[in-house]
Amino acid sequence: MSAGGSPTEADAPGLRRDIGFTGSAFLAFNGIVGAGIFALPATLHGQFGAFSPWLFPLFALAVLLVVLPFARLAALFPTSGGPAAYTAVFGPVASFQVGWLYYLTRVTALAANANVFAIYAAALWPPLGTAIGRIATIALLIGALTLINVAGVRRAIRALDALTLLKALPLVALAVFGLIWSAHAVPPPGPPPSLSAIEATALVVLYAFVGFENSVVPAGETRDPERNIPRALIATVVATAAIYFLVQLAYVAVMPAGAAPDAPLAAFAEALIGPVGAVLLSLTALASVAGNVTGSLTSTPRVTYALAQGGLLPCWFGRVSARFATPANSVLFMGLLGFALAVTGSFVWLAIVSTLARLFVYGASIAALPANRRRAGLATGIGTFALIGAGLALCVWAAMQSRGDAWAMLGGLVALGLLLFLIARRQAASSAAASVSAIQPPPSTRSPS
Repeated sequence: MSAGGSPTEADAPGLRRDIGFTGSAFLAFNGIVGAGIFALPATLHGQFGAFSPWLFPLFALAVLLVVLPFARLAALFPTSGGPAAYTAVFGPVASFQVGWLYYLTRVTALAANANVFAIYAAALWPPLGTAIGRIATIALLIGALTLINVAGVRRAIRALDALTLLKALPLVALAVFGLIWSAHAVPPPGPPPSLSAIEATALVVLYAFVGFENSVVPAGETRDPERNIPRALIATVVATAAIYFLVQLAYVAVMPAGAAPDAPLAAFAEALIGPVGAVLLSLTALASVAGNVTGSLTSTPRVTYALAQGGLLPCWFGRVSARFATPANSVLFMGLLGFALAVTGSFVWLAIVSTLARLFVYGASIAALPANRRRAGLATGIGTFALIGAGLALCVWAAMQSRGDAWAMLGGLVALGLLLFLIARRQAASSAAASVSAIQPPPSTRSPS
């Protein structure tokens, strides 16, 4: 048995472990690299100037304080589940809340990424930049991908590998070409910003790194997960920080300080190689974001489906399409909620809400490490406790940087989850009462003799 009491591969022979180290790393990479790098360069350049590239390795080191405890948890759980499975040691209510919060992180990230898709689509065809055009673009993106997932899309790991290369190679090539083309203009780091300035943008920069947990959720389909997932997590964060650093450094070297284009990397590519560059980069951004949204709509509805199957959400979420054999209701719900969030919020605001929710998921998972180690018969040393403390401190510090409206939005979504949880509990109680009533014999109508 695993640390969480779930069956291992030997207990569940029907599972195929088709994901190796590379596939696990690419899952994490696709979870991290979605829209952030296509939206952040201009914002960070405007706020931090020549120091902005160095924010990425700085925050990567901070994110490792969360990734390393996750790596140790992944080594204890060779079965699927991720954060919801890790926190099961705290009871079903805590497991539900973590599962629901994880769901919220993905749906708000989907909405944020849909906004970036609309921005880069407008860079290709300006009429899409109007209010109506933006809504239509978001509706078409989310609507089409929702219907595709209702119909039953199966993603192969080889297709994921190809998608990863298609999104990573253009970014690296653009950054290297920009650095070569403007080698004389590459600036020194410059003086570091004040702590208050870093705090003001902490959640936005952290958003560029969240999503690494994608690789821990399908652990039950990963070969040698105790070894491959921890290595994949650490390697992916380091590689992603290096790519972000190169892209931002090249952007700062090429673009003027006062420039603030809506589609910064498209403007960057146009400055390097003309209109063709802008078109190619915009297409890269659209493919990257669409792939990220597709992945969310394929995997995340399984969270609400699983919670419904466990009696923690209303049974409506657990219904399977008779025609397509997919959790159609859960897919449709996520598509509608993602669309509503996307058209009512901006990328930065939605990114902040998504990161804030993730911080709670990360914090709860990290806090569960000692209990899960005890279940596995392992001691927790001083070094591990220090790592846990540092990871929790980072989560608390980052959450404290959120604005009141982000907390209010997150509170409203958590309240929605609690309402659904209570409805599910009431349904379960009614079903149990009906079952008891059905097996009891009817009262006798005979008069006593």
